[in-house]
Amino acid sequence: MLFRFQIINFIFQLNGKFPAKSSVLSVLAPKLNNSWSHYHTQIRPTKFRSSERDHTLDSNISHSNWLITKLSREGKINEARKLFDKMPDLDVISWTTMITGYIKCGCLKEARILFDDPGSKKDVFTWTALLSGYVRSRQIAEAERLFVEIPYKNVVTWNTMMSGYANIGSINSALNLFNRMPERNVVSWNTIITALAQSRRVDEARKLFDIMQEKDVVSWTAMVTGLSKSGRVDEARELFERMPNKNVISWNAMVTGYAQNLRLKEAFEIFEKMPEKDLPSWNTMITGFIQNGDLKQARKLFNEMQERNVVTWTTMIEGFVQSEQSEEALRYFSRMQADGIWPNQGTFLSVLSACSVLAGLSEGRQIHQVISKSNFQNNAFVECALISMYSKCGELSTSREIFSRAKQKDLVSWNCMIAAYSHHGCGREAIQLMNEMRNLGFRPNDVTYVGILSACSHSGLVDEGMKFFDELVKDGSIELKEDHYACLVDLCGRSGKLQQAFEFIKGLGDRASKCVWGALLGGCSYYGNIKIGNLVAKRLLELEQDNSGTYLLLSNIHAANGNWKDAAEIRLKMKDTGLKKQPGCSWIEVGNRVNVFVVRDRSHAETELLYCVLRDLYVKMRGEGYLPCTELMDE
Repeated sequence: MLFRFQIINFIFQLNGKFPAKSSVLSVLAPKLNNSWSHYHTQIRPTKFRSSERDHTLDSNISHSNWLITKLSREGKINEARKLFDKMPDLDVISWTTMITGYIKCGCLKEARILFDDPGSKKDVFTWTALLSGYVRSRQIAEAERLFVEIPYKNVVTWNTMMSGYANIGSINSALNLFNRMPERNVVSWNTIITALAQSRRVDEARKLFDIMQEKDVVSWTAMVTGLSKSGRVDEARELFERMPNKNVISWNAMVTGYAQNLRLKEAFEIFEKMPEKDLPSWNTMITGFIQNGDLKQARKLFNEMQERNVVTWTTMIEGFVQSEQSEEALRYFSRMQADGIWPNQGTFLSVLSACSVLAGLSEGRQIHQVISKSNFQNNAFVECALISMYSKCGELSTSREIFSRAKQKDLVSWNCMIAAYSHHGCGREAIQLMNEMRNLGFRPNDVTYVGILSACSHSGLVDEGMKFFDELVKDGSIELKEDHYACLVDLCGRSGKLQQAFEFIKGLGDRASKCVWGALLGGCSYYGNIKIGNLVAKRLLELEQDNSGTYLLLSNIHAANGNWKDAAEIRLKMKDTGLKKQPGCSWIEVGNRVNVFVVRDRSHAETELLYCVLRDLYVKMRGEGYLPCTELMDE
């Protein structure tokens, strides 16, 4: 964002004004179409230093400069250089155009070599173009050295260096430069106000804003945005109402401010009042509704939109995933492709999550094929989502294959694979993988320990899990979270150390969440421990009164011990409070068709055949000595 203000610096100072109406994308487009070569050839400065001859009247040179600019924009930088080398006469605009072309194509080293050529002709625009290149590539040390060397600096030069500091978060350095500027324009003020506001130094930004002599729409919008992001949305609204001129970006800033502070009613009121809406306006409002859990209203707005982009579709897909409507998420992904919109990283992450929830292996494989044809096939986050998806669809070997093929493994990749082993109860493999990770110099974080503790718990590796937990406590650099405590309690519960786990939770005090208590209640249910189970259930019901699972587990504990009367009373109490257990549900994909089964559901077309097979299986299981544990079955 701050580098984009650098581009605005160039536009403002050479054009003299911003467009009256413009979208976020047009004003802040991070492209170098408005490069220094473009300015020299199309919007030339009004005058050069008197010691230099103005060659702009030479049509041959002017045409060659234009061609260099055109070739550079098309990425044909080698052809542009050949043309440059063939020019019999080069003016300062030619040198600046070629240097800027290199910068635009990411060839900063070549730009510097040309800049340092003994025969090069430079003016303040040439120096500032190279400075801009260093700023854009975040080579601030080089930018600082060049800035000191510049023989003559104009306001654009100062603004470029200031925005460079702001880009890397060196706000104090940017502010110091601003205070030293011999001359400032509105872009100078806007850059520093935006930098301060974005770094949550809103009061300092407001002081500068209040003493600013000439404010434009960018100044007002920057201040409104800063106040909104700091939670001071009422102050932002007061400032918004005072704005002499508003454009679509200003309106979007106010809508975003209300939406980010979960004041959706006011956000929607502003949205409806907007004289002009663009794609960010609609996307912001849809995102706000989804974040507030109002998927119905988000869907209504989505259907009203005349135009949608990848952000629109991805937001809706993620909304369906969050609302546990994964099948709808996949349908929207298909519609998005049919609309010719190419997915981005966020889209792939959301839709792979939907496949994981549904255990939709065939859909996951199809999405994997799409990913393999995109620029995200080696993206670490997308690879992790694939590892997780295949793991949850039962394809652990495929997960391991993707992990092994990954060119650049980071900590997230290792954590995903450890979690995959944990999901399948492969504790030994998870431990081995963690050792490999450490040998390669990766330090485990809180997520790593959740994965390894869970893997130990699911594999019955109690001693190993205890060692990892002790290691975590002694480390000191990692904050212990409720997931770590829940894993430890689950570890103790599965090994029958219920009293030890109970004492541990009591020692946590208020830090013991319902997740931690729930893990212990599960252990009590497994071992039929009524004494501790009653205490744990009582505590759980204090934390969450409407959880039917707590009642059912406690009822099963009593049933396992033959206390049928107590079990029935608990079930009756559950019904009296209006709680109902969600029916068990499972599904299996056969022949590209998903077959869904609910408890006692006989709606399937082949119900009779299915029950016949089940009866045969039951007879064979009884023949092998299997006895069902019917006392723990739900009603």
